[in-house]
Amino acid sequence: MKVNRRSFLAQAGAASFSPGILATPALAADFVSAIDRERMRSVAAFTAETLSTDHPVPFGADIVSTATGERLMRAVNRVGPDHDPSAHAETLTIRLACAKLATGSLKGYTLYTTCEPCAMCMACALWSGLDRLVFGATIADASRFVSQITIAAKEVARRTDLHCVVAGPVEREVCVKLFTDPRMQKAFAMWKRS
Repeated sequence: MKVNRRSFLAQAGAASFSPGILATPALAADFVSAIDRERMRSVAAFTAETLSTDHPVPFGADIVSTATGERLMRAVNRVGPDHDPSAHAETLTIRLACAKLATGSLKGYTLYTTCEPCAMCMACALWSGLDRLVFGATIADASRFVSQITIAAKEVARRTDLHCVVAGPVEREVCVKLFTDPRMQKAFAMWKRS
């Protein structure tokens, strides 16, 4: 049976969020669907709403059901307002999602984040049992503006026996704009003075 490129991509896109496809890490790690791009634009738009507040941040995250795409939880970085160095968007979203489900496991869920997670956030993602993590801007992009632990998320995942597919960058340009927005640049300047 001859399969053309268009039908293959359509079938792969439809299957990209089924549990079966994620059981094949080599395929799933490199596969990014149109749905992934759409969800990343959505979390970037949500995060951009902070740019008009007293606490602008370029870091936002969504957790969705891997199978259905239904959103479970969404949050942005709250390190400043909460005076909590661990309140990164990813860890906060994971905490809130686990509390909502009353479990420490997020098996069956995917995390979308506007920036590649730092080692702390990636470890949290691994410990929570997420199926998949999809990021926008890279750690290198973020480190141009703020201090970062510059260990790649895929490297953290590679060094453990815990499993989480890591995909990205996805919609990198959209997510980098969160860092380069003049309102965010002004906030970065203030962060450096404090």
